[in-house]
Amino acid sequence: MLLDVSNLKVRYDKAVLINDVSLSVEAGEMVALVGPNGAGKTTVLRAITGLVAWDKMIHRGTAGGDVVMEGTIRFDGRDIGKMPAHEIVRMGLVHCPERRRPFREMSVLENLTAGGFLHLGKKDTQEELDKVYQLFPVLAQRKNQVSGTLSGGEQQMLAVGRALMSRPKLLCIDEPSTGLAPLLRQEVFNKIREILDLGITILLVEQEVATVFSMATRSYVLSSGKIIAQGKCADLLEDEVIRKTYLGL
Repeated sequence: MLLDVSNLKVRYDKAVLINDVSLSVEAGEMVALVGPNGAGKTTVLRAITGLVAWDKMIHRGTAGGDVVMEGTIRFDGRDIGKMPAHEIVRMGLVHCPERRRPFREMSVLENLTAGGFLHLGKKDTQEELDKVYQLFPVLAQRKNQVSGTLSGGEQQMLAVGRALMSRPKLLCIDEPSTGLAPLLRQEVFNKIREILDLGITILLVEQEVATVFSMATRSYVLSSGKIIAQGKCADLLEDEVIRKTYLGL
């Protein structure tokens, strides 16, 4: 098992956001995490990739209240629950955040180079850049352009490309279609399929359930911070309550 999450709980001050979530991802899979807005999907990804632990560090002792995370997170055979986010990236577990979030004043090339900063030398950086440019030719065309001036679709491709620069074993992608027109959404999903074909395992959070279910091996359905269903996508679609109440289909 590449990723194994057991009994994950996250609480910000007195608000319980994630309650007893368990999930797993095997190497080579695309696993989807779906559910209504506010279900806690982003918080699950942030916990897995060490960013909730970072929240805990910066909020400790402040007026913002306490941040508590419990449970076990194992990646590639190691317990990473207390590991700093940058060390988790070094291991190959990489987070591509929602709403793209490029370094807006930096060029496309500078953003991509930053993605490999932790462990790539000059030669390796160029090799990874070539791979990203092959996957996203528009980034090669825009490499000297300031990232904040890119279109929404181009910024999403940049976010995914920047994450790929870290050589992920498991790529966690959060809501890649947010704010994109239908044609651009489809293009982004096509690229995600190509990334899977390259041998990179994917954990995908997404609202476009119908599209995701056509791509994913398995899916977990999250509601109010709890996993309320899991299994093969076709099986979940056969459950009328799950389909109508939680998937909006």
